[in-house]
Amino acid sequence: MTDLTVTWLGHSTVLLERDGVRVLTDPLLHRHAGVLRRRGGRPADVWHDVDAVLLSHLHHDHAELGSLRLLGDVPVLTAPSNARWLRSHGIRGAVGLGPDDVVEVAPGARVRLTPAVHGHRPMPHRPNAANGHLLLLDGATPGDELAVWAVGDTELAPELAGVPALAGRPPDVVLAPVSGWGPRLSGGHLGPLQAAELCALVGAGVAVPVHWGTLHAPGGRHVPPGWMDRPGTIFAHEVARHAPGTRAVVLAPGESTELRSARR
Repeated sequence: MTDLTVTWLGHSTVLLERDGVRVLTDPLLHRHAGVLRRRGGRPADVWHDVDAVLLSHLHHDHAELGSLRLLGDVPVLTAPSNARWLRSHGIRGAVGLGPDDVVEVAPGARVRLTPAVHGHRPMPHRPNAANGHLLLLDGATPGDELAVWAVGDTELAPELAGVPALAGRPPDVVLAPVSGWGPRLSGGHLGPLQAAELCALVGAGVAVPVHWGTLHAPGGRHVPPGWMDRPGTIFAHEVARHAPGTRAVVLAPGESTELRSARR
């Protein structure tokens, strides 16, 4: 069995690799994201030559046009209204997927959208559709299949319980957002406890916390002290309490790990 290599590049940017398939989520590849400051400088330069980009929504900490342009004309898979907006701003590879669409991005690798509820702060100048993604990876032999769920920004909503049915199995690996770019979360987000409850809800095998510890408002990195460092550890603690069937794997920005489902 070939494991899945997961490299967390900070915030919601993750490189997923298996058997030559390379997929990137919500790319933030510059030193900063608009007015938000990035702790630790630019991410590692490992994001070239990906087969597809999974874009969850158009908030500036997820859809940064300069980063998307660095990737060339790679397919950018997102909701239809988001794709139209991206194409009108020069992202020619943007592809809009409907709720039942399944797209092959490489041999043995398919992507479909998942629901997300993230409408708390609508943008007046960009579409506000939000989604997650399922990356479905075939194996060399029966039983080697993997379902990877990039949750995207969402609140804990009833429709998320249907993700295992969309995948045809409980997700083997979940990229779970657990915080944000400030010490207080606005609506439409998961904190560490809610993210752990989501893992229990869908029967996640392995969960990697994302959307934490990377971005902060100017002058807000140390107010209150330590807020950027805690969410990953708290998430692991909450998973142990509320989702004992899930294994939490907490990465540092730029760190990679090889994962397979905890069920295997």
